[in-house]
Amino acid sequence: MAKVEAYKYFDPRRLKRLKNMTFVARFLVEGFISGLHRSPHKGFSVEFAEYRKYIVGDDVRRIDWKVYQKTKRLFVKEYQEETNLRCYILLDVSASMGYGTGGVTKLEYVSYLAGAVAYLMTKQRDSVGLVLFSDGIELFIPPKSSPLRLRQILVELEKVRPTRKTNVASAFHAMAARIKRRGLILVLSDLYDDPEIVLRALQHFRHRRHEVLVFHVLDHAEIDFPFDGLVSFRDMETRDSVQVYPRYLRNEYRKKLENFIRTYQKRCSDSDIEYLQIDTATPYDTLLASYLAKRSKLG
Repeated sequence: MAKVEAYKYFDPRRLKRLKNMTFVARFLVEGFISGLHRSPHKGFSVEFAEYRKYIVGDDVRRIDWKVYQKTKRLFVKEYQEETNLRCYILLDVSASMGYGTGGVTKLEYVSYLAGAVAYLMTKQRDSVGLVLFSDGIELFIPPKSSPLRLRQILVELEKVRPTRKTNVASAFHAMAARIKRRGLILVLSDLYDDPEIVLRALQHFRHRRHEVLVFHVLDHAEIDFPFDGLVSFRDMETRDSVQVYPRYLRNEYRKKLENFIRTYQKRCSDSDIEYLQIDTATPYDTLLASYLAKRSKLG
């Protein structure tokens, strides 16, 4: 793969630990480039799939002569074709993603993740595209397997800024209708929307046979709620504000957040959607290395 220039969301030093890792699809995929992933199309390729009767015109090199010696019948071997994956990175750029307390906002954190995943996909000759969404689709770069597409994604990530209100479901339904061939849908978002509506939209992707992976990204302060004293909280999307004493709300807040996360965990699991809740306090390369190692073991 060609050398990638310096970009904010591409750090070769931190990606070294990922150099021997791959992002293999869990489900069958369709594509044209020989790659890492199993295809629903059978051809003359790497992994044996099954026998079928010989038909005049078949390549005689595929005849299993050992079977012929035993049965006196001609059978040919069919193989499971391995092919490339189309990955769509759906990145939330709504206003709430601009929140951050640990030196990096949620939007910056997911941008680092998006850059790393785009690099991995390109390195393993898979197609990768980028979708920016808030209350609709802000940008759509179709998947392609080339260093030029990686550079285009990295350039666009440099321009990303938090924008408008969130309407996750609307953006997901629009993309589900737009994507014709199945692939991997990677969602990077804080999912601050009605979970029932969001989950129905995620199921729309599954209905179209896409593999769906949700990275639910929250700032560490959103999880821990460490605030004390009289604090003024402002909604980053509506700009409404309220002053409260956090110590009186901490337990109730944590309970509601736990229910919010548990709803996504359970319903995603029920729909065969992979869900991972992420704390921005975890370095993105550490997170990705751990996740890919686990994914590899689970097959």
